[in-house]
Amino acid sequence: MASYLIAGERLVRALAPGGELEQERLPRKLRAELEAALKKKHKGGDHPSGPTGLVSFRLIRDLHQYLRERESTLYLHELLEGSEIYLPEVVKPPRNPELVARLEKIKIQLANEEYKRITRNVTCQDSRHGGILSDLGKEVRSVKALVITIFNFIVTVAAAFVCTYLGSQYVFTEMASRILAAMIVASVVGLAELYVMVRVMEGELGEI
Repeated sequence: MASYLIAGERLVRALAPGGELEQERLPRKLRAELEAALKKKHKGGDHPSGPTGLVSFRLIRDLHQYLRERESTLYLHELLEGSEIYLPEVVKPPRNPELVARLEKIKIQLANEEYKRITRNVTCQDSRHGGILSDLGKEVRSVKALVITIFNFIVTVAAAFVCTYLGSQYVFTEMASRILAAMIVASVVGLAELYVMVRVMEGELGEI
């Protein structure tokens, strides 16, 4: 989380002798902390040193509060011109070897299960699972279910269109607007029905 600013040239000049902040008569403690922050070199992460001139947000808030209390004409956003938020490098923790090995084991197990599921569908049919009549019966049931599904889809879309067309008369007075609203609602309902149909068919194909 960012908590420092990289001081810009404007802030450095303002804190320098004869700068704009010298006229504001900053408290000795606040001025000393700001000057020390501008000279301090940040340390952290894998790098032995970081950028200089890092001013904490706390010091910036204290400076802002002091300028407001004095009703100064020097505004904080002017002093921070050219400054940047300092984002320290995030050090990633080393990965646990045991966890990595366990994840690899799970990946292999899932791949084996997926392979078994795929190869199960290409095995030769066993006579115990039915003959020609059984296969014919399954095909007839599949076709019947498909016809019912298509019929339900048409009825649902048509009902959505009619209901929206009749209900939109209280909102729209023009027939073109009513028809457009009904088509939009029917399209949304139709897409939802198609999505459900595809998911159901995928489930059925996966069970074959």
